[in-house]
Amino acid sequence: MSNASYRDAIFSTPLDRVARFSFDEQVVACFPDMVRRSIPGYGQILGMLSLIAQRHLRHGGHVYDLGCSLGASGLALAGALAPDAFRYTGVDLSPAMVSRARQTFTEECPEHAMSVEEADIRTLEYAPSGMIILNFTLQFLPPADRDALLRRLFDALEPGGVLVLSEKTVDVDERDNAWRVERYHDFKRANGYSDMEISQKRTALENVLVPDTLDALHQRLQQAGFPRTVTWFQYLNFASVIAFKES
Repeated sequence: MSNASYRDAIFSTPLDRVARFSFDEQVVACFPDMVRRSIPGYGQILGMLSLIAQRHLRHGGHVYDLGCSLGASGLALAGALAPDAFRYTGVDLSPAMVSRARQTFTEECPEHAMSVEEADIRTLEYAPSGMIILNFTLQFLPPADRDALLRRLFDALEPGGVLVLSEKTVDVDERDNAWRVERYHDFKRANGYSDMEISQKRTALENVLVPDTLDALHQRLQQAGFPRTVTWFQYLNFASVIAFKES
């Protein structure tokens, strides 16, 4: 990344009151480390994006990356595809994220057509696109806003286009869900997080990140108009789904 990124230690000290999680400057500074140590399979998901684009995006087609954060998805595409293969628009609501992403694209892939907008993805006026990436973003929207957004994304996709939706999920079965959560916490411990960090982060995300079940995600996509949806990746309680708009 362009600027130095730091180890995530936001919740490493006891807090009298844990504030709601937000994508502020403090999070931006350590975001690459936070994602790497907190999202199982994140690298594999990024690595597949260019392969999906090669199969489903027409040459020179437009790609949206909604909730783009520091632009990792855009960098993954630019690292594997020629400059004339696609046009990219990242969108994020955090000014700090947008600023860093713009700087990164300018420095890392200046030959590619990469732009970043600071906007609310619920109200953005979408241009026709061949591929839309929604990686770990829908889960931060109020559940009541999710269906309307997905319908707008379906409308924005060109015939033959695809939506890649990656989310943290919850299991319907309480026992199965508890097992997945426990193993996820084991994953975080193995990546250097303490029990205190895990607990305080969980408190900060309460009512901020509200996950759906995997079945609910498929249902939302189908109600939005997608005739075909496939879960192509799952690791514990994290999953990625591809939704197809017919030609």
